[in-house]
Amino acid sequence: MTREIGAFAGRHVLAELRDIDPTLLDDPAFLRDVLRNCVSEAGATVCEVVAHRFEPQGVTVLALLAESHASVHTYPEIGALFADVFTCGDQADPEVAVRLLAAALRTSSVEMSVVERGEKHVTADR
Repeated sequence: MTREIGAFAGRHVLAELRDIDPTLLDDPAFLRDVLRNCVSEAGATVCEVVAHRFEPQGVTVLALLAESHASVHTYPEIGALFADVFTCGDQADPEVAVRLLAAALRTSSVEMSVVERGEKHVTADR
């Protein structure tokens, strides 16, 4: 019998979003809720979300996912946000999460790169 073993694979999305209202980018409660909702809608299982606001401005939000992680780092002074979403398996779609994030932040200015990680199929005879 042949079965799949060690099938570790995921997609890692790095994105830069611009032309965002600076007040949205400096609101940790809003960003925490938005990130949680976007990754959930994209199929991820959220374990925990934490946020930290910096002085005089800017917020970092980290979401621990059952599938891996998501983060956003904001720069209100230039209306920009960097996002990093990595999910293992095929239940969650990190590209969808970033597109939902852009919609929630009301921007169409999105640059995204996707890296395929891991191995797709490893089999062994047993």
